[in-house]
Amino acid sequence: MLNNIGPAGLILIAIVVLVLFGRGKIAGLMGEVGKGITAFKDGVRNPDAERVEDGTETADGSTARDVTPEERRERDNA
Repeated sequence: MLNNIGPAGLILIAIVVLVLFGRGKIAGLMGEVGKGITAFKDGVRNPDAERVEDGTETADGSTARDVTPEERRERDNA
């Protein structure tokens, strides 16, 4: 089935995708894919490095401070 799709078919598919999603969304998606690939490569190169996924530590090792408004913190913790 895929062997029958020629260059004209691929161009038509690309145009339909561009019309459906728009240039901005596609560019944003490609940026996120690039970040994911970079993070994966970093993980493969240095598998022993500890990573904090909850956002409590910044890249340079310093502790991040919570800037959530107090009313929202109280509401979320209740």
